[in-house]
Amino acid sequence: MTPTSTAARLLAAVVTLIAAGGALAAPVTYQIDPHHTFPSFEADHMGISVWRGKLNKSSGTVKFDKATGSGSIDIAVDLSSIDFGHDQLNTWARSAQFFDVKKHPKAIYKGRFDGAADGMPSQVLGELTLHGVTRPVPLKINALKCIPHPLHKRELCGADAVATFNRDEFGLDAGKDYGFRMDVTLRIQVEAVAAQ
Repeated sequence: MTPTSTAARLLAAVVTLIAAGGALAAPVTYQIDPHHTFPSFEADHMGISVWRGKLNKSSGTVKFDKATGSGSIDIAVDLSSIDFGHDQLNTWARSAQFFDVKKHPKAIYKGRFDGAADGMPSQVLGELTLHGVTRPVPLKINALKCIPHPLHKRELCGADAVATFNRDEFGLDAGKDYGFRMDVTLRIQVEAVAAQ
């Protein structure tokens, strides 16, 4: 084998390794698992107690590059699935007096990962669209982990995140005249499986 052919083979091997490494580092798309994703919220009730509820139907995708901690999320939440554990309150929240789900059936959150350290992002910089209004709402990521799914044999990622926003900025100011605080804490536990 000549020195020239040896060099050519080495160069080809290096290019192959670089290409393989680039492929491994590419972002992976994950589909939200609707059976393991239930955003919950905490809201003031006249300054005397905190009411809690959850939203039972979510869908969307997460794109995540574990090598760099970069990626994006695009999530839709079905507002008709609101659940305070109180049927009368659920009906009111869906009505035109609050969410008006006939006109605004979904809340949409879109954002990108930020603040990565050792491949793990610390926050999502994104925008929430709710009740026809879009405003910036950053999410703090408390935990994010990916493992092989024991049943689907695909990668499974899960995260815990939290955000706070003022609901009156989205035109949801019911109770303000009665002394309700407008800040809402949103707590999100989400699981997503790598797309096939």
